[in-house]
Amino acid sequence: MTKRRKWTAVGVALIAFMAGGAGQAQQLKNENLLVGMPQGFKLGFKDSKNGMNMQEFVPASETVENWTEMVTVQVFLGRKDLEPLQFLSLMQKQWAEACKGSTATPVATGKVNGYDATSILLRCPFLASTGKPETTMLKAIKGNDSFYVVQRAVRSVPTPERLETMKKYIESVSVCDSRLPSRPCPTVK
Repeated sequence: MTKRRKWTAVGVALIAFMAGGAGQAQQLKNENLLVGMPQGFKLGFKDSKNGMNMQEFVPASETVENWTEMVTVQVFLGRKDLEPLQFLSLMQKQWAEACKGSTATPVATGKVNGYDATSILLRCPFLASTGKPETTMLKAIKGNDSFYVVQRAVRSVPTPERLETMKKYIESVSVCDSRLPSRPCPTVK
């Protein structure tokens, strides 16, 4: 399912890509989404409208129109009204409508660095619009300033190893806030 399809909610905020590299260390300010770009990926699409910022990353040799794997990052600016479980339930419903025979598996619900978060795994055996299977894992986090959603998708039936890679990636997504000692931000290079 292409990420530009039916995203009806609003917003993207600060995104800190935690990747190693040369440069001077900087301290993050305020509330930040902490998400790493997978090695070998590039920015394929970026948009900002109606209070929602979205970025899509694909392997360097692919495009957002023709991809085998994609990471989508959304920040819904100022949306303190959104709840992770309800948001992902809506995504599950939209997924089921777009893909006959789809399945949903809850991955985790709880706190991430003190913020409410929920993760879900969605599988589609055959997506009519692409003619391929699609599997995606999503994580939604309710920040104090904004609402964050990160998705890692593959257009295939993933091997157990690939599924574990997706899970570890989604588990690593977090939010921090330099204003709150209980939710500190890392120093970024």
